[in-house]
Amino acid sequence: MVWMTAAEALDVLHVRPQTLYANVSRGKIRAKADGDDPRRSLYHRDDVLRMARRANGRRKVEIVSSEAMQYGDPVLPSAISTALDGRLLYRGHDAARLAETASLEDIAALLWECPADEAATIWATSASQATADSASGQTVTDSALAAGLLILARRSAVDAPSLGRPVAELRAEAAGVLATLVGAMVGTSPTSDGIPISQRLARAWLAEAHEDLIRRALVLMADNELNASTFAARVAISTGASLAAGVLAGFTTLTGPLHGGAAQQFAQLITQANAGSPAQAVHDWLTSKRALPAFGHPLYREGDPRAQALIKLLPTMEPHAALAVAAEQQAGELPNIDYALSLLTAACDLPKDAPFILFAVGRCVGWLAHALEQVQANRLIRPRARYTGPAPVTAGIY
Repeated sequence: MVWMTAAEALDVLHVRPQTLYANVSRGKIRAKADGDDPRRSLYHRDDVLRMARRANGRRKVEIVSSEAMQYGDPVLPSAISTALDGRLLYRGHDAARLAETASLEDIAALLWECPADEAATIWATSASQATADSASGQTVTDSALAAGLLILARRSAVDAPSLGRPVAELRAEAAGVLATLVGAMVGTSPTSDGIPISQRLARAWLAEAHEDLIRRALVLMADNELNASTFAARVAISTGASLAAGVLAGFTTLTGPLHGGAAQQFAQLITQANAGSPAQAVHDWLTSKRALPAFGHPLYREGDPRAQALIKLLPTMEPHAALAVAAEQQAGELPNIDYALSLLTAACDLPKDAPFILFAVGRCVGWLAHALEQVQANRLIRPRARYTGPAPVTAGIY
């Protein structure tokens, strides 16, 4: 269950009740009244488990290391983005504030540390290169996902390794990889060369009136610290693989239902809500022991700032609004960016795969930023496994 009793929380934390209550008062552990007994409180499981992981420094190194792979301590140093005090920062700048005016290309220049004069050149060059890439290997695909996978695989097979190359050369290649992915997922045309990515998406979706919202969504999706797909991209790049191969690693990881594929899971929840009631749909989903899609985020306990930045600009729609109420009441979770992208898609009548495309195109900028940073680190990422299998087999056992 999402909520724990005081006894259960204390058993996990191994602290006195006063310490539990102090963590609640400091906002470190969420609490709510027990519906069966208003004199008692219930405590949010994820907050309790997070506090338990941080509780003492006497744990063995291998335990700390394994927990670090699950929203624990950072596993790699990075100067690109971080979640701090409920905000997402891109190189120290508030992402929500940047989204008010910046384009995705502006964010790429910021995260790639690209000088203004160099940026103008690489975008002009990348547009023509992307058109050539698409034309040289056009294949009929049934989805933007398939098109993205194919074009990145093609580039991965022929692009040069990333290690040992000048950073300016790599930034130019990064712009080409991004443009190639956009061209494959939304289509290319001569008239699209040189225009911002948000406008290309708006035109492809016949949604020019909503281009500003699309632009904001792309900016907000650009990076989010060391998430699963970004880590996968860095691991690939740490071997010296090409930028396209690193992006392909991130792209394939993004498809999982616990990451970029959450939008498809949320679509199922919406279908259930429309067939019955939102409250019942959330209840049934939680009862099935599945993670509730589009709600909650381990980095943002008080709500996903990216979602908040978009939702405030969108109309109230059903069953989205009722699902948000039910998710907070039953699971203590607030809408995250997957919810916001779904609401944006519904409000602007975008294609059903728009949430994934926005996620992938925006996050490609972050993957490439981390790839450039990893190249400069010039270190192989190779964690050790903590073996939990059987003991060595004794000779002569057979």
